[in-house]
Order: sequence, then structure tokens, then C-alpha cells
Amino acid sequence: MKRFLKIFFLPLFLFTVHAAGAIPLQQPQATGDTTINEIEEDEAIEDILKKRTPPPKEKVQYVSQVTKYGFKNLFAKYNYNPLLPYSSQVNPNAESYMQDYLNAHSKSLLQMKNWGQPYFNLIDNILSQYGLPRELKYVAVIESNLKTGATSWVGAAGPWQFMPQTAREYGLVVNAYVDERRDYVKSTHAAARYLLNSYKVYHDWLLVLASYNGGLGNVNKAIRNSGSKNFWSLQYYLPGESRNYVKKFIATHYVMEGAGGVTTAGGSFNPSFNVGGGANPYDIKPNLTDEEKEFATTHSITGKFNSLVISKNLLMDIVTFNRYNPDFDNLMGINGNYDLRLPSDKMQLFLANKYVILNECVQLLLGDTPEPPPNQSTIYPSPKKGKRKSK
Repeated sequence: MKRFLKIFFLPLFLFTVHAAGAIPLQQPQATGDTTINEIEEDEAIEDILKKRTPPPKEKVQYVSQVTKYGFKNLFAKYNYNPLLPYSSQVNPNAESYMQDYLNAHSKSLLQMKNWGQPYFNLIDNILSQYGLPRELKYVAVIESNLKTGATSWVGAAGPWQFMPQTAREYGLVVNAYVDERRDYVKSTHAAARYLLNSYKVYHDWLLVLASYNGGLGNVNKAIRNSGSKNFWSLQYYLPGESRNYVKKFIATHYVMEGAGGVTTAGGSFNPSFNVGGGANPYDIKPNLTDEEKEFATTHSITGKFNSLVISKNLLMDIVTFNRYNPDFDNLMGINGNYDLRLPSDKMQLFLANKYVILNECVQLLLGDTPEPPPNQSTIYPSPKKGKRKSK
């Protein structure tokens, strides 16, 4: 199986001063006038991992405040400012890699910003329940292109590409009849706990990402051999695939957050990440033909509606639904209401089943119902002879 990431710049390790003198603790980090003790972080994370359920709100707030500093090596400052050029903020070590990757993949990633938004919103919601940075959702992009049907040559499966044994360790059922690695909701909860456990080891998301790909052992070996816990200092001690995995995450983050468009719902602990580069979501208009406009009907709705559940119940393709209702999930999350636009026959079907659909949306939000998976399946080819992909 593979592993994860996130990004910001914090150059110094600080020390807690006790009455008996200055005693270095386990790599505490500073946030302004507050020193965060990693021992306390680890205790909070361990408690969450033992219970295997999202923590109470007060613990979520604490964890979210400490885990966001795990992105200390991506940007020159903690907060990415969407009003400034991305390249002026990103770590120069990251910028040098992005261009080649973007030349090859930017088109497909930009398309994913549209059709993948319902899945991004679903993952955002679950990651935030554990106090995790929402940008970690891009791990599922790198791993599987958000496809529940993705299967690697070594047997990793689902959007997060869990191996069977790892999936079972994190509470998923994998047997001859059921494979919860392909359940969006359950696998994302498992991925959140897996990421938290790895963060407890490194307190750095770039290293977590490298370990998600190559395993904890390879990252620990790179730390020992390099004498550093800074990704940019130890990167060439890592397997090439793991090193490039981190850089793929950075390039994906750039496309999704730094090149325009909205990919995250409101309410993140870091509001500066909610908008990715200038486009005002309230100005986005439906992309409809004149005939579609003529036969479309609008109805104002409120509540916890989800675009995937609506489109599934109306037998609509999610891409078509998004053309009629651009940025639906994001604006619904921010405002709590939306002027739903549908073909007349689909609107009649929606109104007839409105409360059934709403109930299913609420159950999905609570994690009681599996998410309708993307209607896509991928089998990754075996590597060429003489090469073996590390998991």
C-alpha cells in the first residue's frame, strides 16, 4: 500500500524551558507564542486510534491546530495566500519539479476538478472529523484517480489503495464476499486513522507521504542515513518512486489549489485553502445549451443535500448534474441552500422523492451509508521485468 502528505515552512526546532533548566523535548514546534508539545499530540492521536471513531469536537480542534504544521516544508510561510502567485510562495525545491509533471498531467487533473468535486467534498468532511488537513485528499488522486475500482498489480485496492492486511488492521472487512476498501466512506475513515498514525511517527506530512508510498522502513532508513528529518535534505536517500510520489502530491496540490477553481468546502480550519486562485464560485454559471435551458426547471432547496446522492436517485450522470448545478456541494456547504436546476422530468422525480433523497444524504454524512462509487474501474499493469514497485 501507499502513504501521504501536506505543506508549509517551519525552520527551527524549539525547546521547552523548565525550572531546572532548558530541557529539549521530542522536537516540539512553535506557532507564534505557543509551543506545541509532540508528546501531548501523540497522546491525543493515540486515543483517537484506539477508539477507531472520530474524536469529540474539542479534540478535533486541538488535533487540527497541531497537524497543520506538518506542512512546514512546502511553503515559505504557514498559510498559502491564493491572491499571490503560487510560485512566489512554494518552496523552490518543490517548484523545480512541478513543470514536467504538469506538462504531462495538468489536463486530466483540471478535468478532475469538475467531476471529482463531490468526492473531494466527501473526503474533506471525513478528514475534518479527525482534525486532518483537507489537502490530504489529493493522496486519493495520486493513488487511484478517485476510482473505487482501482487495483494495483500487488493487490492494493480502492481509492486509498490499501493492501488487504493493512485494511483489516484499520477496521475494514476484506474477504471473499466483502471488500470495504472500495467503500468510499469506510475506506476514507480508515485512511484518516492510518494518516494520523503515520503523523504520530514523523510530525511532517511530506515524510508521511513518502512513507505512504514506500513504507515506514524506507523513510526511517533515509532519516538515519541522512541525519535529517527534513524531506528536502533526505529525499535522495529515499527510493526514487517515494521521492517522486511526494512531488506528485505537490504538483497535484498546485493544479487543484493554485491554478484556479474551488475544490474544498467551507469551514476548513485554514480558510485560505478554501479558494484556489481567484475564481468566484458565485459567478459560475451553468454550462447548458439553449434547448437545455428552455426545458430546465429551478427549485430552491435547503439541507444537507449531496450531489452524488441526488444524481444517483435521478439516474443522472454526475457530469451532467454538475453542468446544471456548478459548484453544488461547495455552495451548499457554505450557504445551506441552493437554487437546484434540473430538466423538467428530473425535477418532478426529485420533488416526488425529495425527503427520501435528503434522508440518504444525511445518512451518508453521518457515515451510515456507503458512498455511491465512481462508475470507473482500473487495473494497473504489472511492472516491466526486473522492476518491482514498492508498497
